[in-house]
Amino acid sequence: MKRLNLDYLKKSSIYFTPNFPETTTTRYKLSLLRVAGYISLYTIFSWLILIFVLAVTPLKDFLFVVDNQELVAQKDQITELQKKVITLTKNLQMVVDANEKMKYAIMLADKDSVKPNDKIYDTLKKPIKKKIQIGGNIFAAFKNLFEDFFQSENKPEKIIFQEPANGYVSKVFDPANGHLGVDYGMKTGTPVYASCGGFVIFSDYTVNDGNTMIIEHESGYVTVYKHCSSLLKKARDFVKQGELIALSGNSGKNTTGPHLHFEIWHDGKPVDPNKLILK
Repeated sequence: MKRLNLDYLKKSSIYFTPNFPETTTTRYKLSLLRVAGYISLYTIFSWLILIFVLAVTPLKDFLFVVDNQELVAQKDQITELQKKVITLTKNLQMVVDANEKMKYAIMLADKDSVKPNDKIYDTLKKPIKKKIQIGGNIFAAFKNLFEDFFQSENKPEKIIFQEPANGYVSKVFDPANGHLGVDYGMKTGTPVYASCGGFVIFSDYTVNDGNTMIIEHESGYVTVYKHCSSLLKKARDFVKQGELIALSGNSGKNTTGPHLHFEIWHDGKPVDPNKLILK
């Protein structure tokens, strides 16, 4: 058998004899390389026509219907995951903001009182300074009047607090002597309710104050519940006003008997609960 090589292929030819219904038959001679070239050009041209048809006509939707359905399902899954990521990011940011706002209250979660030389005590003695203009004219007087009016209109509504438990007040708010809340005397196991609706940012046991819960509310308000016998809500829970959150007790070292120590903070400073609680 003769060995195939390039020179042999160049010299090889293919004969075509068309079968036409004629009396005479003509044979066509083509070299093997030319036939291969024609086939290659035909293949390339066919692929170009197919690509053009798929690009400009909806035929691809019928040919790749399964792939399109999978792509749509994957797109829906990606969209749903993006929504979940956005929701989780917002919740995480809310927790971070709450922790930043409550850094002073969390530091006091292990204290029932402060000493006169503590830094937090110094903030109680700082008066609120407001610059009052002396003199002026009628225009300035009306201007200040309108400014006060519109500022009062834009102020948020005042939050209403309710009694956290049913008991008698054994110790009142006395910041001068380091007592930053109100003590309610009651037997162990008395229900403790949320004084206002909010977000639980701390719910755990502390050495001095025992079982303690801290709830953040709107407009920078915070409530603190100490010496509980048990906590019924955990951190990051949302509670409604009047909802049962704990049971009173005598837990922690800094206590002399069963009671509930209740505090209200506003913008990092303790406030007298009796001035905010609706009787």
